Amino acid sequence: MQQSVKLLKRIVVKVGSSLFYQRRGELDLGLIDKIAAQVSLLLESGKEVIIVSSGAIALGMHKLHFSQRPKELSKLSAAAAVGQTDLMNTYSRAFGERFRVAQILLTRDDFNCRERYLNAKNTIEALLKSGNVVPVINENDTVSTDEIKFGDNDRLSALVSSLVAADLLIILSDVDGLLEKDKKTVVRVVNDITPQVKSLASPTERKTSVGGMITKLDAAKIATGSGIPCVIANGRHKDIILSVTNEPGKCGTLFLPKKYLAARERWIAFGTKPKGKIMVDEGAKNALKNKKSLLSVGVIALEGVFENNDIVSVIDKQNAEFARGKVGLSSKQLEKVKGSRCDKEIIHRDNIVIL
Repeated sequence: MQQSVKLLKRIVVKVGSSLFYQRRGELDLGLIDKIAAQVSLLLESGKEVIIVSSGAIALGMHKLHFSQRPKELSKLSAAAAVGQTDLMNTYSRAFGERFRVAQILLTRDDFNCRERYLNAKNTIEALLKSGNVVPVINENDTVSTDEIKFGDNDRLSALVSSLVAADLLIILSDVDGLLEKDKKTVVRVVNDITPQVKSLASPTERKTSVGGMITKLDAAKIATGSGIPCVIANGRHKDIILSVTNEPGKCGTLFLPKKYLAARERWIAFGTKPKGKIMVDEGAKNALKNKKSLLSVGVIALEGVFENNDIVSVIDKQNAEFARGKVGLSSKQLEKVKGSRCDKEIIHRDNIVIL
């Protein structure tokens, strides 16, 4: 990884909401000044930086005097509406006159819809080409419902990284990285996110945020599955962004990337939320892994309601998802031909991505 540091042109930095609070529970907006100073140095060196920032709800909770994160969607949306303005104003002041900040608010539907997905990508590309603009991205919590929410900004940062084909994703939180079972030793490099690695994670107990290490591992899996290295590090450490960029394997936990995926493959694999599931037999599973199309004879069962051209999960008989694809039939049509030997093409090989 060290050999490719000079090639790190496009970097996505995710700022966790836990960083906005000091240990005594007091709001700490000074951290944004430190982040902006580091990002400015990267921009001046010719790199492109996109910030995915949490904090709107946390800031809104502070302004509205909420002692803990509301459970009601309307109150969450209200906190986000109040806090988002403060969040962007804080970033704008931190970057000063040298660099502009651009607010981009996204929902899950912006990724599910291919046209909106490409429009979001083109917008970010246009901002980056200007040379002096920092896109600051957040989930549009004022309009998001449970059906269209990302769930957390860790996942959003990974999806944005995949969207723009980033060279590195840095997830900043209030922890030093993934810890071993002793909860003291940092795991420096992860080659593969196995069940054993996942067992080291634990959810957050903070009242102002969602996520935790579990969601960060999910994000790292999306990033590395898209061919993008990911580092989870402590955002409170001095010059942490510069340190990670200069030597990704030294600070925090580095998750090594898997095979490179083309833009359309990244969208199929991670950009969309599958509309249903198709269970296949072992023969079909092996055929798909050998770059064959999915035929009707290999389909055992299906779940959910989907239409032609929707993205679906492909699972084996153990209910393990191993691929995603753009289906050529609706669930209603597939129900009639599943298991038949008419060799009806269900998903063309060009529309399947092995995970």
